[in-house]
Amino acid sequence: MIRILLAEDDGSMRFYLARALEQAGYEVDAVDRGTAALPLLEAHRYDLLLSDIVMPEMDGIELAQRCSEISPYTRVMFITGFAGVALQVSESMRGRVLSKPFHLKDLVLEVERMFEEDWASATL
Repeated sequence: MIRILLAEDDGSMRFYLARALEQAGYEVDAVDRGTAALPLLEAHRYDLLLSDIVMPEMDGIELAQRCSEISPYTRVMFITGFAGVALQVSESMRGRVLSKPFHLKDLVLEVERMFEEDWASATL
């Protein structure tokens, strides 16, 4: 089962994102800030870090950089409500970016696409 670590400071958004991903069959751990995600990255293996970019204490970009050091096999996907930030991130990081607002189905489809490549190459 694919394990996802979700870092999102907005409580309602975190709840709905986690629920949609769990209903799609993913195992999800959710935290409200980047600093809370670090110990989980150190203790567990995650296939995907799904992170908001703008969060208190540690933003999603710094979290992604730390994730690449702690867990280099973990993929990264960003979610943001700031279009300008999304453009900068997509150029500088090897992660996918979903701009808010987005439909929960779109999120699930993006996660599925991210891992379809692995499934396709595993069956060849």
